[in-house]
Amino acid sequence: MAGTLDGKVAVMTGAGQGLGKAMAQVFVREGAKVLAVDISGAQNAVAADLGADVVPFHADVAREADIEAMFAHALNTFGRVDALLNVAGTLLSLQPEVTVEEYDNMTAVNLRGVLLCCKHGVKAMVAGGGGAIVNVTSVGALNAEEIASIPYSAAKAGVHSITKSFAIQYGPRGIRVNALASGFAKTERMQAVPPEALRYMKEKAALGRAAEPSEHAEVAAFLASDRASFITGAVIPVDGGWSARLA
Repeated sequence: MAGTLDGKVAVMTGAGQGLGKAMAQVFVREGAKVLAVDISGAQNAVAADLGADVVPFHADVAREADIEAMFAHALNTFGRVDALLNVAGTLLSLQPEVTVEEYDNMTAVNLRGVLLCCKHGVKAMVAGGGGAIVNVTSVGALNAEEIASIPYSAAKAGVHSITKSFAIQYGPRGIRVNALASGFAKTERMQAVPPEALRYMKEKAALGRAAEPSEHAEVAAFLASDRASFITGAVIPVDGGWSARLA
């Protein structure tokens, strides 16, 4: 049976662990070829595990030169780019205040990195006749939370604006751009979150549990596929009902 992403090529940042790793797994299952990008080196293990359809690439999305090299490698390797998954992000801080240095580091990846990836991604996609971008953000960008980091939420909210702007500007050229607003998921990074905060996040969801990373990956694969051909400029919460609550 053909997969929903047969013949497509996806560039995926943050693919070394967590949601990005899960998305690489689902994309390969659905027939896509993936450039698995990460700064950690873990992308090499992901590629080795998933086989020849995944090519690892080291890049820091806070550096525009790395992003340009990333897309050049994708085009040289696969000949085209049909999808861009902006998954790379820094950890949110649970501290009430952050330093200017922490703020700059956080926004360099979570906001500027997404903007630059979109900037160069659309160039590659226009040359191939169109494509789809999925920007992974957070429910913390939709509503305020006591435990949320203000700079982190602000950066992710900025990505929502980037998403809509690129959707409008490049829709006529066959490029769809959507945001997946993630809720609490069982990723490696959650090991650094205090137990009381983990309990709070689990109870906040209407479903009363955290998501499996694959549950986010399935939505991302749908948004990147032709089945989502009339969805663009949307911010879609994948949060188990967290953002539906008034308080």
